[in-house]
Amino acid sequence: MEIKPISNRMYGFLVLYDMHTSFYHKALDGINDADALKRLDTKANHIAWLAGSLLQERFELANLLGIPMNASSNELFKHHQGIKDGLEYPKLSVYQTEWDQISPLLREKLMTVTDEELDKVIHFEVEQMSFPLFEMLSFNTYREANCIGQIALWRRLLGYEGMKYM
Repeated sequence: MEIKPISNRMYGFLVLYDMHTSFYHKALDGINDADALKRLDTKANHIAWLAGSLLQERFELANLLGIPMNASSNELFKHHQGIKDGLEYPKLSVYQTEWDQISPLLREKLMTVTDEELDKVIHFEVEQMSFPLFEMLSFNTYREANCIGQIALWRRLLGYEGMKYM
């Protein structure tokens, strides 16, 4: 896929965005829904939470860029909520379907975002934080890699074959 964003600052992020878009599916490949909820007697976030949280962040970023859509699991994850014991999380297939819906729409917005938009300060009242959109994109890109890596580790801990990157 050709990458020629309006803002040159977006090139590296878009390379990683495209990688993460496919790695999400590769990390979740073959994991059954029962295993996705296992925490192996730890306090670690399970795969279902990690996958849902990643999806939520893409939808939230899309909202910031003018795409008024929400994930079906929005109530579980909005305002950066942590994992909740005893709640039912959606099936991984639901997350994957919604990932495929939002990712191309968000990618198009990321290709056309301007430097002025990247410098705009975003205010999050619930979290009481403010920072430029560019910093949000930077953090989200880092976080996607981190969470996909956690899912890849869970694959091995749960006895699955390692994640395939190609």
